[in-house]
Amino acid sequence: MLPNPIAASSGSLLYAMRRDPLEFFTTLAREHGDMVRFRLGDHEHDLFLLNHPDYIRDVLVTQDRNFTKWFAVDRIKEVLGEGLFVSEGPFHRRQRRLSQPAFHGERIAAYAEQMVSLAVQLRERWKGGAVLDVCREMNWLAMMIVGSTLFGANVESDAEEIRDALDEILQQFERSILPHAEREDFEKALRRLDVAVYRIIQERRTTSQDRGDLLSMLLLAQDAEGDGARMSDLQLRDEAMTIFLAGHETSANAMAWTWYLLSQHPEVEKKFHDEVDKHLGERYPRIGDVMELSLTGRIFSEALRLYPPLWAIGRRAMVECQIGSYAIPAGSVVILSSFVTHRDPRWFPEPLRFDPERWQPAAKLERPRFSYFPFSAGSRSCLGEAFASTEGVLCLATIGQAWKFRLVPGAPIALQPQLTLRARNGIKMRAERRV
Repeated sequence: MLPNPIAASSGSLLYAMRRDPLEFFTTLAREHGDMVRFRLGDHEHDLFLLNHPDYIRDVLVTQDRNFTKWFAVDRIKEVLGEGLFVSEGPFHRRQRRLSQPAFHGERIAAYAEQMVSLAVQLRERWKGGAVLDVCREMNWLAMMIVGSTLFGANVESDAEEIRDALDEILQQFERSILPHAEREDFEKALRRLDVAVYRIIQERRTTSQDRGDLLSMLLLAQDAEGDGARMSDLQLRDEAMTIFLAGHETSANAMAWTWYLLSQHPEVEKKFHDEVDKHLGERYPRIGDVMELSLTGRIFSEALRLYPPLWAIGRRAMVECQIGSYAIPAGSVVILSSFVTHRDPRWFPEPLRFDPERWQPAAKLERPRFSYFPFSAGSRSCLGEAFASTEGVLCLATIGQAWKFRLVPGAPIALQPQLTLRARNGIKMRAERRV
């Protein structure tokens, strides 16, 4: 059977979603339950918001072959081409096979030293009492880490250009219909990104050396399970663009929101600093410290719960599917919102409370597995999950050795749900030196 559509005009629903999509989806789930059927504007098919862990599991894991990716703004494909984030079917599986070895544990261990080195470089640039936008600071750090560990390149000379171009592109994902001037801005921003990425690829084409990074592996990899072919420059460009956007934007946002949450919860912040001081002293963290810095890991997990960078996932049903007791017609779009599910009081009591102890092993076991999915799940789960978690713990610990942050009085904090969950006005904080 089909769930009844909600009693509201498609035009009014479209207006409400565009005005505040986070509030829109949260209200739908709280007022209409775990399976909400609705239509937006002149959209051809129904949309379904799914907000139960069992339904989320079905879409992402047990029935994932029945769904394809869906984006409200197809423009993302102009940016990422056929990269892992958007490609489908056999081609996606081929690209995933070729990329996966770069994210194995031994590779991530090799990246750890560079993560810490860049975090040290950043923390030494600051002056006590300086007002920083931690979003921009974490963006710089995450971009440098992506450039050095995954592409074997120092992208600092391109950092401002890349960041400004990405900002322009991400602004466009809030709009489905763009005026001509904005279209021109988008194309200019995309050309700037292409120049930077193709330059890195061409520099690396000149050598066949394996530098231990993703780009080396993709340049050298042959598809042993397929035709044995190597990637073209266009395929390399699409995967590189995916890493630039998905690999640094998500990590930067997650770390920025973590600093914000710590500044608002001094009792947790003190425990965080105590753990860092006790375990590390004055030495820099290493890969072996990630498991030992357990509270730091829980803090990062809780920040991802409250502010998941990938705040919503869209899938289109290729065939009619049975989800729970409901039929999802072919062509329909299902939406899974980690922002909504992560704040559901059934799975997370007092859901707006920042509580890292939710991530103690026993507490995790009490919840349904798919009540938490910041990295998606199943065959489309984020390849960089272990990379991002390692990066978060090591960078937070490295910076936390020397600094704490205080929100500037009156600084506005507003959520900006674009392709990722950003802070609309940045997060202005005063840096206070600890040592």
